[in-house]
Amino acid sequence: MSNLPVQSPGRMLATAEAPLTQQFLTLTLGNELFALPIEHIREIIEFGGLTEIPLMPTFLRGVINLRGAVVPVIDLSVRFGRERTAIDKRTCIVILEVAQQDGLQLLGIIVDAVNAVLAVEPSQLENRPTFGARIRADFIAGILKQNEQFVIVLDIPQVLSLDELAELVGDLELSGS
Repeated sequence: MSNLPVQSPGRMLATAEAPLTQQFLTLTLGNELFALPIEHIREIIEFGGLTEIPLMPTFLRGVINLRGAVVPVIDLSVRFGRERTAIDKRTCIVILEVAQQDGLQLLGIIVDAVNAVLAVEPSQLENRPTFGARIRADFIAGILKQNEQFVIVLDIPQVLSLDELAELVGDLELSGS
């Protein structure tokens, strides 16, 4: 008798036929809806405890202490070239894990509100548009059709590219601002 594991062909077939749903967190910035792939999200916290750092670019609002870890917090609205986020009772910080060469970096983003987690079928996702969005095209991973509404799915590694953010901070330091 063989010691090889036995695989059930019926079970593998059922797995192959199951739709590959993805989960997204929807959030609000101003009047617009955006979605983040859930695999990047570590947690969502109430806005507070932010320590501002002098001479930083406007998109970097400061840092927070997250259970002993210093986490930079980015104002997503400013990152998109818009006005600074006004803080109110629904404002929160979404803590994300962003991959870099030596591991994962925690970053916080300030958003006006988080809404819901959606399970999305592949047929609900469209490729990113080449025009018409009010943010850079490379920040968009795709468009999600939700009911009668379109939701922009953000490309987190691109939006929060640590290399680009460091370059922006360096440019600010060189300009003397």
